[in-house]
Amino acid sequence: MDKSKIYGLLGRTLAHSFSRSYFGEKFAKEALHDHDYLNFELEDIAQFKELIEDKKELLQGLNVTIPYKEAVIPYLDELDPVAASMAAVNTIKFMPDGKLKGFNTDVIGFRDSLIDFYSGALDQANCLVLGTGGASKAVAYVLEALGADYQFVSRRKGDQQLTYAELDKTLFQSVDLIINTTPLGTFPNVEECPDLPYEYLTQSQHLYDLVYNPKLTKFLKFGQEKGCSVKNGLEMLEKQAEAAWEIWNKTL
Repeated sequence: MDKSKIYGLLGRTLAHSFSRSYFGEKFAKEALHDHDYLNFELEDIAQFKELIEDKKELLQGLNVTIPYKEAVIPYLDELDPVAASMAAVNTIKFMPDGKLKGFNTDVIGFRDSLIDFYSGALDQANCLVLGTGGASKAVAYVLEALGADYQFVSRRKGDQQLTYAELDKTLFQSVDLIINTTPLGTFPNVEECPDLPYEYLTQSQHLYDLVYNPKLTKFLKFGQEKGCSVKNGLEMLEKQAEAAWEIWNKTL
């Protein structure tokens, strides 16, 4: 059967992603035989226009991943208020009038999975957010909404953000929750990890990695070895995917 409704994932390198298999299984389970989910690897976001023109009769919605969550915004016609407030998009809906509207379901996925994971009071938590890309915007949005204190950590010094070199023992051990929003450690580069003083980790700390492939990144392995509570991004992926599906299939 020819596929008449196409959804997909927009990114640069997508071999690591489980999104296609997740939606493929969903479509099969729900007998949506005319639906398909494809990976759209673009070397440059400027190719987005060509993609839309080529498949505009079939495309129903897109997910967006690294490194285009911010770069795709100028190509959209409008943004949902949540996506607009953080200037990051991970879901695109093709509206009935032909316009493209951006949303951010990472917020839902991260919030719900974090609440399931963190054992303490989030409104009293002191957090580090590793990375300052599009995914970090959703994490920061959720932490603010939950009343948690946080600081960004980046390779470069910036306004209200630390560098990895500034993470000394005292500062590092004052942190309750460390969230990796960078792609470091993603398959196939499984030996990579954020440049942290892992020797200072304590068993009272929580490590959350948005990466889910591999299941246990080097970042999480270091935490596990120190007795920390650890969690990968698979549950977040699933929850944000279901939220995207709801957006694509409801009248807005």
